[in-house]
Amino acid sequence: MSRVNLVILWHMHQPQYRDPASGQYLLPWTRLHALKDYWGMVKLLESYPRVHATFNFVPLLAEQIIEYASGQFSEPWFETAFARAESLTLDQKREVLDRAFQVNDNFLQRWPRFGELAMQARSSGLEACLAHWGPREWRDLQVLSQLAWMDEEYLTKDPAVRGLSEKGRNFTLEDQSLLLEKQQELLAAVLPEYRLAAARGQIEISTTPYYHPILPLLCDTNIARVANAHTPLPHPSFRYPQDAREQLVRARMFHEQVFGKPPAGLWPSEGSVSDQALEIAAELGFQWFATDEGVLGRTRGVGFWRDASGFPENAAELYTPWQLHRNGRALTGFFRDHYLSDLVGFVYSRMGAEAAAEDLHRRIRAIGDRMSPGRTATVNLILDGENAWEYYAENGREFLRRFYMRIEQDPDVQALTMSEAMQAAPAPPRLDGIFPASWINANFDIWIGHAEDVRAWELLREARDVYEHAAIRAQSAHNWDAWWTTRGKRAYEAILAAEGSDWCWWYGPEHASANDAEFDMLYRSHLTEIYNALAEHAPDALAHPIKRAPAVGRREPPAAFLAVRVDGHESSYFEWLGAGFYSASRRSGAMHGRQQVLGELLHGFGADHFYIRVDPIHDAIADMPDFQLRITLWDSYETRITLRIEGHALGGCIVERAGLCLLHPEMVVSAAFEKILEISVARELFDLHGRRELLLSVALWRGGLPLDVLPLEGMV
Repeated sequence: MSRVNLVILWHMHQPQYRDPASGQYLLPWTRLHALKDYWGMVKLLESYPRVHATFNFVPLLAEQIIEYASGQFSEPWFETAFARAESLTLDQKREVLDRAFQVNDNFLQRWPRFGELAMQARSSGLEACLAHWGPREWRDLQVLSQLAWMDEEYLTKDPAVRGLSEKGRNFTLEDQSLLLEKQQELLAAVLPEYRLAAARGQIEISTTPYYHPILPLLCDTNIARVANAHTPLPHPSFRYPQDAREQLVRARMFHEQVFGKPPAGLWPSEGSVSDQALEIAAELGFQWFATDEGVLGRTRGVGFWRDASGFPENAAELYTPWQLHRNGRALTGFFRDHYLSDLVGFVYSRMGAEAAAEDLHRRIRAIGDRMSPGRTATVNLILDGENAWEYYAENGREFLRRFYMRIEQDPDVQALTMSEAMQAAPAPPRLDGIFPASWINANFDIWIGHAEDVRAWELLREARDVYEHAAIRAQSAHNWDAWWTTRGKRAYEAILAAEGSDWCWWYGPEHASANDAEFDMLYRSHLTEIYNALAEHAPDALAHPIKRAPAVGRREPPAAFLAVRVDGHESSYFEWLGAGFYSASRRSGAMHGRQQVLGELLHGFGADHFYIRVDPIHDAIADMPDFQLRITLWDSYETRITLRIEGHALGGCIVERAGLCLLHPEMVVSAAFEKILEISVARELFDLHGRRELLLSVALWRGGLPLDVLPLEGMV
């Protein structure tokens, strides 16, 4: 008997980017993630036959991949990226500059030419690029912006793509055409690869409601008040459980068409559950569902606080499946280990692949070792299967290989699909109800906790009510079939699309992206489509954005020499006046959960020293007496300064230059930590001759793991 049954679920999801009016994909993320993530994530498992996993595919994502694979799609950025550089219009050139650099810094650093063009755009400005760049610059940027999203396996092993990657610059029209051919080849390979892996029994494919809605809120938005009594709500409430059922019915039907059989399991959108939503799922034939440990904790009235090693209290309750009984039916529930899943999603990208894989494997083994004798722990590792990897070197592939190899070779850890894990636990403990909540903070606040969210729900309810009244009139007039064919079907499809969770993900203060305005416009376009389909007048409110302009991170260069007294305090207002400044936006992007500990980073030169100041977030660091701050600087070489904080005080300093540890760090570095961290580094340590840039980053580590970093991507 294994000590641990490891259940891995990779959740694959993109919203509906196709504009209902034009039929065009206004944003390219389905195509780009299909190239970078979806094929390679399942293909990688082929080399590790003992490692079984579950892949959750949102039906809407599969639908979009099918359209992309057919080649019969319209996406302006795709058309611009593969247009002749000599023929680009001014608007297309602006689109290239707008879209090409919406990538992680890891992509820019991989190809020097990509980074060079990004630096030119930043330093010279977009108008200068438009005025002075020729076809060589535009084609290089077009090709690199697409090459960056090719799967790691293609970049390293496919002769044609590897050749383009190694070439790196001075691309030709033939190179551009070759990359287009390879993109089409890879897009067509995605879904067949999942069917192959499922056929050999190595993976299970589960589903989500069709358009990824928050099912409990479709059933009744008032349910949000159970988890948070202060959650603002639309009045009257949105209450259409029949739509929740339809989203699940369509998901099951489409899943069977694409993958050959109906799904056994359900990852409810954002892990969102309620008794009513899961009763519908059980009636439709689902056998298992998954959500987060926070939902289990609130259901059971227990906590899963971790000790210093990450092992939770009430581990026996967390590391087992549960069986939910409702209305004479039963569903097996799996509850996500939030801590381990977040390590993969947000922490291990800052470590080397081997160290990260070893740490995760060790933690999983330790769970089995600490369980009661003879008891097998079911550990659920559930997270996004796409967005995390761009923060990793090599798109996370080396980390996954090393982790899978460790699991493959460990007889005490058995990696199972959800259905296999359900069969391995034939007598799970019983639940008679479930706490209504999502995987984030065990409530629904992300999707209904802010005035922008509430406004979105009110506009949706108004449109849904208009449809309902029209449907009732059609039934009363006995012309339902004609009405449904000419108006109802199109309108209802737009309703289901507008019910997706992604729109409200970007409303409110929690998340922001470069595409906020486009997400807002898409949501309002789906609502407008409802009225247009019904031949009703769309309200003027749909012409006005719901999303307010987000607060963005600030980045300013140094403006004056500094004279700093290194004492851990801001000695005077003038001490840091003129310093360079970096402050990260505290909104996150497509993923949720990154721990934020560092607030601001200031920096600048004095006559003989380079000064650095780090302002931690006070509330975040108050319960963190021991940690490390690692300051990394680059001139021609890497300089790393590691400061140990012990009992909220500076405990020691290590300085490494070009991989060598300095014997007397106090000769070149001084530091102090009280309310803030202040550091001075002797200028003589650096090679600054002829150099226009010195690169800087700061990371906070605790317990051998990186918790936060400034800047979030790349270096200052």
